Parts: sequence; C-alpha cells; structure tokens
Amino acid sequence: MTAGVVRIALVAGEASGDLLASQLIQALRERLPNAVFFGIGGPRMLGKGFDAWYPLEKLAVRGYAEVLRHFREILAIRRGLQRRLLADPPDVFIGVDAPDFNFGLERVLKRRGIPTVHYVSPSIWAWRGGRIHKIGASVSRMLALFPFEPAIYEKQGIPVSYVGHPLADMLPVEDGRSATRALFDLTEQQAVFALLPGSRQSELQYMADTFIETARRIHREIGERVDVLFIVPLATRETRELFETALHRCQAEQLPIRLLFGHAHQAMMAADVVLVASGTATLEAALLKRPMVIVYKMAPFSYWLMRRIGGYLPYVGLPNVLAGRFVVPEFIQDDATPENLAQALLNLYADRTVCAGLKEMFRALHLQLRQNAAGQAATAVLGCLPAAVGDHAGSAAA
Repeated sequence: MTAGVVRIALVAGEASGDLLASQLIQALRERLPNAVFFGIGGPRMLGKGFDAWYPLEKLAVRGYAEVLRHFREILAIRRGLQRRLLADPPDVFIGVDAPDFNFGLERVLKRRGIPTVHYVSPSIWAWRGGRIHKIGASVSRMLALFPFEPAIYEKQGIPVSYVGHPLADMLPVEDGRSATRALFDLTEQQAVFALLPGSRQSELQYMADTFIETARRIHREIGERVDVLFIVPLATRETRELFETALHRCQAEQLPIRLLFGHAHQAMMAADVVLVASGTATLEAALLKRPMVIVYKMAPFSYWLMRRIGGYLPYVGLPNVLAGRFVVPEFIQDDATPENLAQALLNLYADRTVCAGLKEMFRALHLQLRQNAAGQAATAVLGCLPAAVGDHAGSAAA
C-alpha cells in the first residue's frame, strides 16, 4: 500500500459474480475511499471504477467439454494474472465464485503471504466434498451465502463468515405480481408462463428447442380455454438470436411468445409459473415467490463426467437444496422432455393450494437470506487486511 491507497484485486468469472463483486466494491469504497480495484471483471464492476486487466467473458464457460475447449486460453490468463499479482502484490485478493479458476490462484497467493478471500462457497455440500482441504490451503476466509454452509467450514477449522445472499437484499419481499402485470398490460385472467432457458449461449444451444416444444404442448393443452402467454427474457443479443433461430427451426413463430431484452425479474413476477434453467435464476424465482419447474441440459460428455464424479444430494436446484427436500420439480438431461416439463408446469398452474404453500415457504426463505450481504462481506474483507490498512479503514469509516 502506498500513500494510503488500498489495492484490492478481484476475479469474477460470470454475470452473477460481476453483480456480487460490483456491490462489494461499492460497500468497500464507502469504507476505503482511496481503494483501487483491479483484476478480471465485467460491466457492473467497470461501472464502479474497476480496472479490468482481462474481460469477464474469457472465463464465462460452463461444463467440462466447454472448459476443455478453452483450457489453454484460460490457463494463460491465470498464469499472466498470477505473475502480475506476485510482482506487485495487492493488499487482499478476492475471488468471486469461479472456484476452478480462483482456488489455484488463491493458493499460490496465500503461500506468498497475500490475504485471500473467496466470496461464494462452492457447492461442496452437493458434490466434490473432498475439495474442502484444498479450499483450506487456498483461502484466508470464506464468505458463505447460505446459513447451513459455515458449519461445514468451521468443522475443518477454515475461517468463514455467513453474509447472506445479495439477491435477497435486492428483491422485494412482497409479491409484485399485479403491479408487474399492469406494467406488461396483462390481465389477471391470462395464463402467463415465464421461460428462462439460461444466460449463456451454450445453455440456449442445448435447451431452446426443448423450451419451445414445451410451450407448444402447453398451448395445445389449454390454449382454447385460456388466454396463454409465454414471456422469454433473454440476456444478450446473441442469446436472443439463438432463441429466434430455434423458433424458426421449430416452426413455432405463431406461438404467443413475447421476447424481452433482459427484465428477467419482471418476467418472473408477472408469471403464474416459471420454467427455469438450473442456476442462480432458480433462487431468483424463489425470492420472487414464484412456483417453478427446474430444468437443465448440457453437453453429453459434460453430463457423463458429472455423473462419474457423483454427488451427495438428489437435487440440484437451489430451492430444493435450501429446503433440504424436493419442493419444486427438477428434470435433468434425458428426463427434460417437453412432455415431462409441460405436464409439471400445468400441474403447478392448476394447483392453487400447492402454489400458495410454495409462496409462503419462499417468503420465509427470503427473510432468512436478507442480511445486507455486501456490507457483511465488506466487514469480513476488512478483517483480512494487514493491520495498517485496517487501521486506515477504521479511521476513514469514522
């Protein structure tokens, strides 16, 4: 640190990490006005004054087969980043999710005396639990988003802080269905299904056709009795083009589908039921109090490898993981057929009692996860800074 400047390195590997990191940067900057932030990040981080040495998109690949195709480039980026950080060490390094990239880097930095914080515990509670020993060698402190996670690390003597989930801070506790429907010029009587096939191009490539055929089956089943609408929020121009291509390929242009650029939260709030690709969006749907069906497809080789490694839990969707049981249906890989998905969605749409119970459960979950995550995470990071830097932060906050 020079002349009161606190140097904080961060690496975020995808859009959700970009959001978490941007909120953390804001919370840290409020306590450390002279801090500078650099490393690998996305547009939200850039908006907070982050200096991106490499763009986040270079790391935003998912699945074993996809990672293998980009392995050399990703490895070169990590080696280049490691050289720069060792040559000019930051006061603290924060890896935001992206565990396969960050843990190896964190381990090297920690050995050289650089404090390392990892924001978002990997799902060791679901599979690859043996990684916890490598995690202990890599991190000075783990920041956990879910309340059941700290006990896992405390048992192994790994410093950990439960910070809550940032999405629970961002999203409203109360149901916004009626107001959002009015915004979209929808009536209360319409049957609205939100379709979220994923934010990555690879996810659209494997799931777009399945989502469209599911919509076709639902429309065929109830379209003569009810005014049905399918809302499809898509994150980027590329994913929108992929979905439009799939509509043409499936000859489904006449289906009542409304494509949105972004606005995923509004699409889910307006919906009766959500069909959602497994990932953070399943938690978003739960926090928005929406009944859902969870689906996921990936490259066959990636799925084969995942099955070979095995898992501890019979479910993959975050609402089911947090509940500790199946509360919403999941359909993975070969089980994710249009027939199965359409039937599950229609069952939820028709069962008002089940939907009401899910909404109450999701509301309780929301309150449990609402902890001012960015502020809690910033406090934990400050505790990992060298003493002189921590004293400076304390005086700045005062």
